[in-house]
Amino acid sequence: MHADLSRLTFRPDRRYSAVVAQQGRVQLDADANEQTAIQLHQARTLAADLIGQHGGPAGDAGFHITFKGGSRDLDDLIIEGGRYYVDGILCDATRPLPGVPVDDEATDGATGKEGEADAPEPDEPPATWTYWDQPDAYRDPERPGDRLPEQRPFLVCLKVWERSVTAAEDPALREVALGSAMPDTAARVKVVWQVLPLAGSALELENPEGASKDQVGKAFEAWARKASAPGSRLAARGERPEHADEDPCLVRPDARYRGPENQLYRVEIHEGGTAKEATFKWSRENGSVVFPVDELDGTWVELASLGGDDKLDLGVGDLVEFVDTAYTSRGEPLPLLRVEEVDLPGRRVRLSGEPEPGVGRRPELRPFLRRWDHRESARRPRKGAAARLKRGALKVVEGRWLSLEDGVEVYFAADGAYRSGDHWLIPARTATGTVEWPVNAARTPLLQAPAGIQVHYAPLAWVTAEQAELDLRMVFGPLATPAPAADARALAAEAEAEAETRAGEDAEPEA
Repeated sequence: MHADLSRLTFRPDRRYSAVVAQQGRVQLDADANEQTAIQLHQARTLAADLIGQHGGPAGDAGFHITFKGGSRDLDDLIIEGGRYYVDGILCDATRPLPGVPVDDEATDGATGKEGEADAPEPDEPPATWTYWDQPDAYRDPERPGDRLPEQRPFLVCLKVWERSVTAAEDPALREVALGSAMPDTAARVKVVWQVLPLAGSALELENPEGASKDQVGKAFEAWARKASAPGSRLAARGERPEHADEDPCLVRPDARYRGPENQLYRVEIHEGGTAKEATFKWSRENGSVVFPVDELDGTWVELASLGGDDKLDLGVGDLVEFVDTAYTSRGEPLPLLRVEEVDLPGRRVRLSGEPEPGVGRRPELRPFLRRWDHRESARRPRKGAAARLKRGALKVVEGRWLSLEDGVEVYFAADGAYRSGDHWLIPARTATGTVEWPVNAARTPLLQAPAGIQVHYAPLAWVTAEQAELDLRMVFGPLATPAPAADARALAAEAEAEAETRAGEDAEPEA
């Protein structure tokens, strides 16, 4: 998650069941976040063990799919409300009801003028979602790739993942009583569900048109395992730079990490693919430095703030990502832009290019700039240094150590398959002069799978050529059952036992 964190300490393999606070100690964000992660892990593991990989409560299972073909209009899906669990994660498709506005005329005691027609009754709000208006998918009818497949059959699946939300995207999270000069407080983690089509050709089915429910389900499970399995690995280390002796007063001489402050480095894949195609970006602040956008005018962007200090501000040469809610939810990377000019009095910056047409034009999607800390070197990169940029991001180079800054280096394992959004977190500490990363007995850094994004899938429906839907959902009933009533035989046996006990007590001789 992109949040201002010190580090993330939850490790399921350590089998901790709780975080215990001790008196007189400093309270850290990592401890509180680990407690939340422990409880969430326990709850979701229990739900998955009882429910299975996916399922919904009988009578209120959500995400029932109805295909709605259009002769002239676009094909659509009706998504019914209710609850559904995917790998223990609760997905709620209930559509919120709109609020009821106050009737001003009734409040003021006024009446309409004579002869005026009554205002028409508002339309009944829809009780279901559709493929085109579902809350977190942001499908665009103008984009052919977003339309439902014309070739039948195809599968409708539920994609589930989580992302962080800060006050830049949801201003209601900010406590206004603290004042605008204070930073925001806590961030949130949001469950994102998206109902998406999957071409039938993507599943290994011998006869897709005549496939049974069981065959489609097993083929989808095989596809989902491949789609969600991590395909890349990375290692990190602190290595004393060649010119470390030039600044002996900043940090201790033997330190491998040469930065002046503790940092949480984030290395994130920008564009996915093979090593030849993939790019990455990095931030020393976990990608948490953001600037809400007030107005966009060509390449000029007016911001709500330019940052609180020299560490968290924007400067000429910084690389930024133009982000809004739809861009984040779609997960389709666009080129990073460089800050070319800063207008301090006007709180404006001029970017190296105009943002893509589909991003940042709708204020309700809360656009903002996210700063990344890598730079493009004007000189030819030396061995082990970052290469030239590709669409604003660094090219992935496998099989050798790549230097980020201040002695922090990363290593991409060979033959990786990279996905946009995959990321690794690297805490760097001045007290130890190195980074915190798993190592073996010989102190060699270990390759690690990405810390996220973890994507989960569940099948919902199989749409055939006849436009009929085969429901692929699973349901479960409540565990509780009525307590059994005592039958006559049990009552008689109990009464007989009590009578025998009393008779035995009466027959005992007096002492």
